[in-house]
Amino acid sequence: MAGGVGSRLWPMSKTDYPKQFHDVLGVGKSLLQLTVERFEKICPIEHVFIVTSHEYFDLVKKQLPELKDDQILLEPSRKNTAPCIAYAAFKIHQKDADANIIVAPSDHLILKQEAFEETIQLALQQAENGEFLITIGIKPSRPDTGYGYIQFTDDSGTVSERIKKVKTFTEKPGLDLAEKFIESGDFYWNSGIFVWRSKSIIDAFSAYLPELFSLFNADASVYNTSSEKNFINKIYPLCKSISIDFGIMEKADNVLVILADLGWSDLGTWGSLYEHIPHDEKGNAKIGDRVLTYDCKDNIIVMPKDKPAVIEGLMDYIVVENESVLLICKRNSEQKIKQFVNDIKTKDWGKNLV
Repeated sequence: MAGGVGSRLWPMSKTDYPKQFHDVLGVGKSLLQLTVERFEKICPIEHVFIVTSHEYFDLVKKQLPELKDDQILLEPSRKNTAPCIAYAAFKIHQKDADANIIVAPSDHLILKQEAFEETIQLALQQAENGEFLITIGIKPSRPDTGYGYIQFTDDSGTVSERIKKVKTFTEKPGLDLAEKFIESGDFYWNSGIFVWRSKSIIDAFSAYLPELFSLFNADASVYNTSSEKNFINKIYPLCKSISIDFGIMEKADNVLVILADLGWSDLGTWGSLYEHIPHDEKGNAKIGDRVLTYDCKDNIIVMPKDKPAVIEGLMDYIVVENESVLLICKRNSEQKIKQFVNDIKTKDWGKNLV
């Protein structure tokens, strides 16, 4: 899934060039490229499909030239994750009715590659054993209020003691509730990575999101033909904008979670990115070859590669320059960034600022 805007990482991530296409970690590869690379030992490249906005086709082709055009699924509008997943599921199911599907966001970080591969293989094994909807749960390291939480119960009827039955989903709880979740020990973070058979998820759409099912199932013969694009462009405006979590996962009774420690982060905020960028001796995390800091501590500073920057006297700040936009705000105020973006949209300051 590579169609989001990533507005919480503004101004690096903007509508015309969102975060999944950036080398946000300074490693020479974009998050999208790292995600595809992560699956090299799991499935062949011809089985990789990218679902993205129609406006990012050229970006995907440039960063993943090994993909054929048919492997890039273009959404005519953003409708959250349920329509995105439905589109891919119907297309893949038409190719292979026995297919297993792994759904992965394109903007996440996985530091423990071997653990990731082992966990995905375990999920695929479990998916073969029944009509399950499987999500990967991440052991929480803190009471983070920006993540969804999964409460699990017993492990009956599964192939591993790491696989639990999901009891509840809770999306982005308040701090008090998040602290109670951590204390209880039976809540994990929801990674947004899912594994299921194509038939299992299509049946779930039929049961829990029948309107979406009816739209995508109206003419199943068009998938993987020259008529597919026109069909998708016709039905997408009619699709309800809804997440897969709220639309299906919170309602279904056949949801399992695999407990995992993958070195995972969704890199959704400057705070989460700060944790994964090397720090200097003063705790400053810098991206940019020409950044000088004086009397600065615990900042995240992101500058264009060759642009000199001199910063003095800041502590716990976010400093980001991207083309014609400069952001300077306190790290503990990053939740205000969406408001900053909305305010700029009201100004007549030119295009491509957000």
